[in-house]
Amino acid sequence: MPDTQHLNAEIRDMLMDCGLFDTLQPGDFLAAAGYFSLTAVAQGQTLFSEGDAGTFMCILHRGVVSVRKTDASGALMEIATLRKGRAFGEMAVLDGERRSATCVAASDCQLLTLGKDSLERMLNEAPRIAARIIRALAVALSKRLRMQDGQRLSQQV
Repeated sequence: MPDTQHLNAEIRDMLMDCGLFDTLQPGDFLAAAGYFSLTAVAQGQTLFSEGDAGTFMCILHRGVVSVRKTDASGALMEIATLRKGRAFGEMAVLDGERRSATCVAASDCQLLTLGKDSLERMLNEAPRIAARIIRALAVALSKRLRMQDGQRLSQQV
């Protein structure tokens, strides 16, 4: 099996494993895999910084990622810890705005990445699959927002 086919099969398995894209058909995963890349990141490495242009999104396959935001005094505060299966960086890729937070590898990580350009290519070449991926990301974002709203509400009571 050529390297590209082997890599695409590995990425397909990771996409199936992450649980984000349950609306994809079994055959869609292999087609989608060709648009994603596999990236290894060492502990302590900054994946992107708050305010950067958002040119790619990630799905965490292995490891832990720390999400940090700058507070009023200018210090970076950890606001979340991300684990396997979690997508991040998708807001900037979807809305074209700058990064809303800094993400740092809290351990050695293995990531699936989808560049903004690859997403555009997928929209042109495989629009049905791209639409399902974008919808799955929107649903995941919506769930996170609802959860945060619920947490804020319970803190006010």
